[in-house]
Amino acid sequence: MNNSCIVVVDDDKIVTSAFKTLFKVEGYSDIHLFNNPVEAVEFLKSETPDLIISDFLMPQMNGLEFLTEAKKLHPEVSMILLTGYADKENAIKAINEIGLYKYIEKPWDNDDLLLNIRNGIERSHLLENLREKIEELEEAKKQLEAYSQNLEKIVEERTLDLAQANKKLSGIISYCADGIIIIDSKGQILQANPACENLIGLSEKSLCKKKFQEIAYSNILESNISKDNKNGNIFGLGNDQSEVFLRDYYVVNQLSGKHTPVEISFAVISTDDIDKAEKFVGVIRDVSVQKETERLRDDFIATLTHDMRTPLLAAIQTLKFFLDGAIGKLEDKQKILLSTMLQSNEDLLGLVNALLEVYRFESGKLTLCKTVFNIKDLVMQCYDELKPLADNKNLDFELKFEISDDLEIEADRAELKRVIINLCGNAVNYTNKGGKICVFTKAQSGDLIFSVSDNGNGIPKEDIPNLFTRFSQGTSRKRSTGTGLGLYLSRQIIEAHEGKIWVESKMNKGSEFSFLLTNVVKNCKMKAKG
Repeated sequence: MNNSCIVVVDDDKIVTSAFKTLFKVEGYSDIHLFNNPVEAVEFLKSETPDLIISDFLMPQMNGLEFLTEAKKLHPEVSMILLTGYADKENAIKAINEIGLYKYIEKPWDNDDLLLNIRNGIERSHLLENLREKIEELEEAKKQLEAYSQNLEKIVEERTLDLAQANKKLSGIISYCADGIIIIDSKGQILQANPACENLIGLSEKSLCKKKFQEIAYSNILESNISKDNKNGNIFGLGNDQSEVFLRDYYVVNQLSGKHTPVEISFAVISTDDIDKAEKFVGVIRDVSVQKETERLRDDFIATLTHDMRTPLLAAIQTLKFFLDGAIGKLEDKQKILLSTMLQSNEDLLGLVNALLEVYRFESGKLTLCKTVFNIKDLVMQCYDELKPLADNKNLDFELKFEISDDLEIEADRAELKRVIINLCGNAVNYTNKGGKICVFTKAQSGDLIFSVSDNGNGIPKEDIPNLFTRFSQGTSRKRSTGTGLGLYLSRQIIEAHEGKIWVESKMNKGSEFSFLLTNVVKNCKMKAKG
């Protein structure tokens, strides 16, 4: 069933009847037949057909007049004019003037008529769709013009905002008290602010001819800057690290020769262009005042702790006299009380000595007394001192050596013993009863590697960076009752030997503390693995 709306106008009822029969046979249901063109015009004022078929000669209104009115009402509808042979010339004229779709001569061939009807209906639909698309395009064009005008306004506003922000940023950089530099991945200085110029004693133009490594240095061997990193830049910044903070650095003023202590924060300058080389912005802060304050504080602590040693030693010696019965026999309660006082004074003396050692290392007043000694004997001595403590906790405390019995190294024996006792003592203290501790010593290519591993509770990842700092009290989950100076002092001793100390730990699996001393082995024969 075809639902296309067709209007047929012919004053001859026989013709309209013939159309009615033809359309019924072909399955067209929405057919409107008129013998009066005036009535057809009224119908078209309220309805939109898909096709209009009109006779040429009609008494009330001829076909051209009717189709002209219909064209005004529905310009997209296809129109077919029925005409006799004598009217052919007028029909062609009507096609040109009115824009008719077809004219069909009477009598017509039904197959040809039906073909033109189907094509005419399809043409009407196509013209309607075309008009709708044109309207959509016109609407889109209006929206695009409005958007374009709005976009220009937005761009203008954003440009103004950026200009103002850039002006503010330039002002901040220019008047910032800290030095600010921009460098590339090789350390080449690309830009510097006035504060940096004053700090270094060079103009920005002169600074841009230098590399960062030429204006800053550190006395610490294991610095945060590495020239041989895998990422290809001097900081080794990668996906997991976007910032670097450099402590204990100095910059040299090229005019006065003054060495100024600084702290430097470097961060990667983000860019969406993967082809551009990485750049870094650095903030250089003069910490001369802080360093002087720290020095005065440390000097005060050192003086205070040094003056405390004499009365502490006197108190300890006196308490030992009492406990030895030098002034008479003591009751059990008195012995317990005096033993507690003695232990407290000895702990306090240990803290005082540790503080003094830290001060001596930090101030550079301690000189290592290096000798050549047997490292295995030293490790065994430390082991023997700690073995009773391990036995009390039923710990599996074992030694492993990949060195010969006569291997000798050159180092400060007393200070190295302090480190080994501290690392092994921590393992004994923090390993649960029935646990296992392994002390491993190895020599390789003239280097000494020492490590202590346990199967204790482990150390949270976030606490590891703080373990080797002053007054670090265990972890955030469990606090130690010690001074918090043991690992810090161990790091100072190892770094004074130009070595490296580190820790690896996993929660609920245990920890491994290790240190490396380079080029210290004087007599090295590898022990065969068995």
